[in-house]
Amino acid sequence: MIGIMSDSHDNREALKTAVRLFNDIECELVIHAGDFVAPFAARELESLLCPLKAVFGNCDGEKKGLSNTISSFGKIKEAPFCFPFAGLNFLVTHTHFRNPSYLKSENYDVLIFGHTHKPEISKQGKTLVINPGETGGWVTNRCTVALLNPATLKAEIIPI
Repeated sequence: MIGIMSDSHDNREALKTAVRLFNDIECELVIHAGDFVAPFAARELESLLCPLKAVFGNCDGEKKGLSNTISSFGKIKEAPFCFPFAGLNFLVTHTHFRNPSYLKSENYDVLIFGHTHKPEISKQGKTLVINPGETGGWVTNRCTVALLNPATLKAEIIPI
């Protein structure tokens, strides 16, 4: 299972809840699609029992601090962050998720984005598109993450 989150916006309690969920179901990987905001909040993900891959969001101003914090337990990059995992090709971004070249290329099995704070799971061509919503819950008053089964390419939005 792969845990997916975005837009945590310094909500440490929501991050702790997400980490417990991801650890309880023994995720193999957690992906964060940006907007941690501050390094102190990102440190909550240090308790993950699997690797973290993440991108910077538009509210992540302290990039050096975030990079330093995450470097001991994961990897954070500027978007788009493309990588293979479990036999699938992933593209993770925060904004610019509607870039037509991402989907037209058909190079990606899974495209993950954030920024809108609105959960979405859709299939566009051969690509599964996932926005986990907002983990922080500040805008919609709903804290959500997504879970992806890489073997079946089935995803679901989970309230936390």
